[in-house]
Amino acid sequence: MAESKSTPVTAELYDYVLRHNPPLDPVLRELVEVTHRNLPQQAGMQSAEEQAPLLAFLVRLTGARHVVEVGTFTGFSALAMARALPADGRLIACDVSEEWTAYGRKAWAKAGVEDRIDLRIAPALDTLRAMPAEPHIDLAYLDADKQNYIPYWEELVPRLNPGGLIVADNVFYHGQVTEAAPPSAGAAIQAFNDHVAADARMEAVMLTVADGLTLARRLGRGGGRGASEG
Repeated sequence: MAESKSTPVTAELYDYVLRHNPPLDPVLRELVEVTHRNLPQQAGMQSAEEQAPLLAFLVRLTGARHVVEVGTFTGFSALAMARALPADGRLIACDVSEEWTAYGRKAWAKAGVEDRIDLRIAPALDTLRAMPAEPHIDLAYLDADKQNYIPYWEELVPRLNPGGLIVADNVFYHGQVTEAAPPSAGAAIQAFNDHVAADARMEAVMLTVADGLTLARRLGRGGGRGASEG
């Protein structure tokens, strides 16, 4: 077994990381507080605080103009990415809850980015399948129901531009992916991780960020890993 060189993340070290990351702007901070106050049982569904500047960084790094989010909850990650988009950029946010996304709508309006976010309330697979089939997505953030991660992946990958990214959250699923027989959601993430690793269309790395984060890049039209970009 390979030896981990990772430093254990204590509460003190986690606070240190947050202090040395770009701080959440006031609207993002308020959205975190509102979510925890009004939805205490579901607040754990919100992306980790350090993921907001990371997602914004990736949007800027890739020059993304067309972003898709699968799983929006109260709009924290969508707001972070929309802030980073250029004025003509658009983010399609997929969710099934009017109640939860209503918090996001208010925050997006307060931040002045509501015109960049197209919220679609419907099963995400239906929304994805209704999109143009040709490559047009620059970045996709996947953070929804775990049993459908593979179907979401299979709808997103063909629609990614060469070099486009999929960012998949919760790929550790609270450590259940290392169990011999995890519960259903953990088993779904196990299968998803194996599916990603075997996908010759993509180049992927798994990171120890929050509950595990996979970054996957669409390779060029030439095919497998190591091929030149199209």
